[in-house]
Amino acid sequence: MSLLQKDIYRPDLKDVKKAAERISKVVVNTPLADSFTYSAKYDARILFKREDLQQVRSYKIRGAYNKISSLPQEQLKKGVICASAGNHAQGVAFACNKLKTKGVIYMPITTPRQKVEQTNMFGGEWVEVVLKGDTFDDSYKNAIKHGEKFGQVFIHPFDDEKVIEGQATIGMEILEQADGPIDYVFAPFGGGGLLAGLSSVFKQLSPNTKIIGVEPEGAPSMLSSMKAGKVIELKTIERFVDGAAVQKVGSRNFEICKENLDAMITVPEGKICQTILDLYNKDAIVVEPAGAMAISALDSYAEDLKGKTAVCIVSGSNNDITRTAEIKERALLYAGIKHYFIISFPQRAGALREFVDKVLGPNDDITHFEYSKKHHRENGPAVVGIELNDPADFEPLVARMKKKNFFGEYLNDKPNLFQFLV
Repeated sequence: MSLLQKDIYRPDLKDVKKAAERISKVVVNTPLADSFTYSAKYDARILFKREDLQQVRSYKIRGAYNKISSLPQEQLKKGVICASAGNHAQGVAFACNKLKTKGVIYMPITTPRQKVEQTNMFGGEWVEVVLKGDTFDDSYKNAIKHGEKFGQVFIHPFDDEKVIEGQATIGMEILEQADGPIDYVFAPFGGGGLLAGLSSVFKQLSPNTKIIGVEPEGAPSMLSSMKAGKVIELKTIERFVDGAAVQKVGSRNFEICKENLDAMITVPEGKICQTILDLYNKDAIVVEPAGAMAISALDSYAEDLKGKTAVCIVSGSNNDITRTAEIKERALLYAGIKHYFIISFPQRAGALREFVDKVLGPNDDITHFEYSKKHHRENGPAVVGIELNDPADFEPLVARMKKKNFFGEYLNDKPNLFQFLV
């Protein structure tokens, strides 16, 4: 490591090269592939770094294996411990199995079942999974206590020098694979290990490349910290993008990224969901929410990208198919296609038919209807979900509801009520 300022860590290229040698037997040199769909869309050359094709289906194996394999034998005999929302857990599990060392892995209770099952599969008899807490930060605190009690080294998912150097090998691979200059790199930001490592390599070997960090709108831990000028912990976060939903970024990563990143942006969860669906439908690529974040950010740079070359890090593909309905729902809501209302129905025969015939547009579709007559008032409320053919149909729909005295409340912008529907 090199110290450009006292006590500030920055990964050195020689340490990244050592990491690349250390992990070479277990890490796939993933493709840097042209995306014809997105290149055409943005009139640019868009390349995908396909880390979703790693053995554990994410880049996390790089940092996890580099860290664990660098530990002395006496420590490996005691075992290791980690906390993770999923992908780091699988990387640690894989490394423990390969290196024949015991690992205890704390995961949030909210972790998708698919990721828990994959972690157990990769770790086999060498790993114990403990589900504890609602967020990564809850699991982290419990894992730290466990490690201190049993003398096990904590394998941090992002705020660790060896982990950062392992993730930095992605940057070296990209530059080796590229057949020309790279103008932009878009990469997802959770705790910051990937961007801290990758940006350090680019700033030393390709300083003209602009590095853009991307966070979910509901968990802007790095953007908030950059605005505050120091690492801060968010009190609440949206946990949908489980691979990037952290309340507090790594201190090492913050120091590196605030110097190296050209921009830090957020993308709405609904937009991420639409990207997931587009990648599957158009390119047969399966990604998890965090894996779609970098690609989701391209719209924000559409004008700047024309005629340029940009790389998007497709960070992982550990997506649980049982989440598909929620992903589709969030995408429709973001696009302004899906809307929920409390409709006030007159308590008389024919009211529903009047609503369908006189209020709904010819291309509108009722996708949710919840009504129960429990009283003798003039009007009875119903929760109604309506899918439009075009977002422009929304205002005319509301106008017809009000004209015919059906309108009660619009629920999409009332999060305390709306969360029960989505």
